[in-house]
Amino acid sequence: MTTAISVSPSPSQLSIISSAIPSYTHMAHNSSLLSLLFLYLFAISSAKVFFEERFDDGWENRWVKSDWKKEENTAGEWNHTSGKWNGDPNDKGIQTSEDHRFYAISAEFPAFSNKDKTLVFQFSVKHEQKLDCGGGYMKLLSGEVDQKKFGGDTPYSIMFGPDICGYSTKKVHAILTYNGTNHLIKKEVPCETDQLTHVYTFIIRPDATYSILVDNVEKKSGSLYTDWNLLPPKKIKDPEAKKPDDWDDKEYIPDPEDKKPEGYDQIPKEIPDTDAKKPEDWDDEEDGEWTAPTIANPEYKGPWKPKKIKNPNYQGKWKAPMIDNPDFKDDPDLYVFPNLKYVGIELWQVKSGTLFDNILITDEPEYALKFAEETWGKTKDAEKAAFEEAEKKKEEEESKDEPGDTDDEDEDDDNADDAEGDDDKEAKSEDSSELHDEL
Repeated sequence: MTTAISVSPSPSQLSIISSAIPSYTHMAHNSSLLSLLFLYLFAISSAKVFFEERFDDGWENRWVKSDWKKEENTAGEWNHTSGKWNGDPNDKGIQTSEDHRFYAISAEFPAFSNKDKTLVFQFSVKHEQKLDCGGGYMKLLSGEVDQKKFGGDTPYSIMFGPDICGYSTKKVHAILTYNGTNHLIKKEVPCETDQLTHVYTFIIRPDATYSILVDNVEKKSGSLYTDWNLLPPKKIKDPEAKKPDDWDDKEYIPDPEDKKPEGYDQIPKEIPDTDAKKPEDWDDEEDGEWTAPTIANPEYKGPWKPKKIKNPNYQGKWKAPMIDNPDFKDDPDLYVFPNLKYVGIELWQVKSGTLFDNILITDEPEYALKFAEETWGKTKDAEKAAFEEAEKKKEEEESKDEPGDTDDEDEDDDNADDAEGDDDKEAKSEDSSELHDEL
C-alpha cells in the first residue's frame, strides 16, 4: 500500500512509466508526439498517490475489521484469495466468504483535501457468486472514525460502485454527501453483471465536472451542478407568470371550410343483413313475421365532425419564463471534501463471493488508467479463459448427474435434499431483494 503524498514517483509509478516507454520509441522521429509522451509521463510521475492497496503481504495490518453486527452473529469473514478463477494466482484481494452476512472493513490514510486538485477513486470488484441482489461499492470517509464500529450508519463522504438487484437494478451508484445529506447521481450509469473482474473509476475535478469509467472506458460524464441535486437550481419558473388570455395553444383547429355532406345525418347505424335467410323451420303463424337481422352499416361514420387543419395562429405550448432562483447560492467548493481520511467496504450479502482488489486514490487520472492496465489489464484475458474452463467443467459434471443415470437410493435422497436447499435459497433471495430495496 502507498500512502505517501510526495510528488516524487513511487516504485510502482516508475514501473508504470518504464512499461510505457517501449511502446512509444517508434515515435522518436516525431517531436510533437514525443513531447506529448513526456507530458504524459510527467503527469504520471508527478501524481500524488494518497492510497494504493493491492492486498499483498501484510494487508491485515493496514485494515481494521469492524465489530459491526458481531454481537448479532451476522458479521461475515473476509478471505484473502485470488478467487476460484483468476489470471494470476498471486494477485489476491479480499472476498466475502459467508452467505447472509454483513461486512465492514476499513483502512486509514493521511488526511487530505481535494481542493484545487482532481480526485480519482478507483478499485476492482468481481462477483464470483453470480450476484442476483447486492452491491459491490466502496466508501470514502472524512474526519475521525472509530474503525471498530464502522458500519451502515457511519457517515461517509463518497459512496461509489456497482449495484445489482434482479432485472431492474444494474447500475453504478455514485453518492456524494453535501451539507450532511447524501445525494445520488441522477443519471443511469450501467454496470457489468458477469462473474469477472471489472474496474470502476470515479473522477471529480476542480471545475466541478466528473467522469465515471468502467474498465478504463468512460460511461458517464457531466457536472456536479446538474447531475446531482447538491444545490437548488440556478433558474426556476417565474411563479408570478400567467398564460395570457389571448395565447393560442391549439395546434390544430376544425377546418371552417369543411361542410357536412348532404344527407349525412340520414345514414343509419345499422342495416338489414342481406345475406341472412329465413330458417326453414320458421312458422309465421307461431313465430310471427320473419325479419332479417341487422348488421353495422359500413357507410355510417358516426357523428359528423369537420376535419382538422393546422392552426395558423398557433403560438406553441405556453411556458412560464425562467428567472434567477432567489434561493440559489453558488458554492465554488462544491467539489471539495476537505478531510478525507478512510476508505471502507460496508455491505450486506445474501450470496457471498464478491472480491475487491487494487484500490487507488490519487489526483492523476492518467496514473489511475495505467494502474488499471498494469493490474486488471494484464490478467483479464487469462481470467476469462480460466472462468470459461471452470464453466465447461461444471457443465460436464452436471450432465453426468442428470436424472436417468443408474443412481442408487442414497444419491436420490441427496438430490432431494439439494432441491430443498435450492428452494430455501430462492426464498431467502426474495427476502434479500426486499431488504436491498430498504437499504
